Amino acid sequence: MKIPKRILPLVEDGLIDDVTSRLMSGKEADIYVVHCGDEVRCAKVYKEASKRNFKKSVQYTEGRKVKNSRRARAMEKGSKFGRQEQEKLWQNAEVDALYLLAAAGVRVPEPFGCIDGVLLMELMTDGEGGIAPRLSDIVMTEEEALEDHAIVIQNIVRMLCAGIVHGDLSEFNVLVDQYGPVIIDLPQAVNAASNNNAKAMLARDVDNMRRYFGEFAPSLLHSNYAKEMWELYENGELQPDTVLTGRFKESTKKADVGSVMAQIEAARKEEQMRQERLRENNA
Repeated sequence: MKIPKRILPLVEDGLIDDVTSRLMSGKEADIYVVHCGDEVRCAKVYKEASKRNFKKSVQYTEGRKVKNSRRARAMEKGSKFGRQEQEKLWQNAEVDALYLLAAAGVRVPEPFGCIDGVLLMELMTDGEGGIAPRLSDIVMTEEEALEDHAIVIQNIVRMLCAGIVHGDLSEFNVLVDQYGPVIIDLPQAVNAASNNNAKAMLARDVDNMRRYFGEFAPSLLHSNYAKEMWELYENGELQPDTVLTGRFKESTKKADVGSVMAQIEAARKEEQMRQERLRENNA
């Protein structure tokens, strides 16, 4: 097929030898099957921000740090340079997450770098060498659903231990190769510690998996992995190989409002006395 304009520089640099076909077109990127020497890989060509249909991106970029202060100021002002840097930050977030998660033992495609808005990565295949299907295209037995759900939950645990929440996980961005589920599409991945939306996003990710797998294994519909997982994470008790129960009991202990108010009042009086001492010393 004709080589797409955005991929042409990578062909000229010898990183890609040929483009076989377009695999899919999504809300944020076009995916192509490419040849790199003897390897068959995929190239994810990110769409420009003006053409990208990803809602509420600000929620996802919260907490992403920019070390260069000039770039940070430009991004805050929304200048042309700032918008370009914001776009680079969005694109690089996925490859950074892929390297981090692969090292943490999460099943994700192996990345080979992101150049000029084109991410080169492993092409996931099924047992016969064909393109691995999405989870949404798979029909499972109850036993298979329970098994694959457990694998996905364990991968979400390992992601959280690595400080990452997918943020947009559903049956449409999980592939199933010959070894099981593989998590894909991570440009919107958020930092679990610095993004205020991380807890809600984790709950949505886990609930999406519960809903989908629950169509084949109804017992999963009564599970509550998200709250169990997040409580362990907040308490510093979550480990990559933690085995969850799927059960979570909400605390019935009432907040001691009186004690809290007393502490606030004591702090107020202490600050009042400090201000009075300062005024006396300056008199």
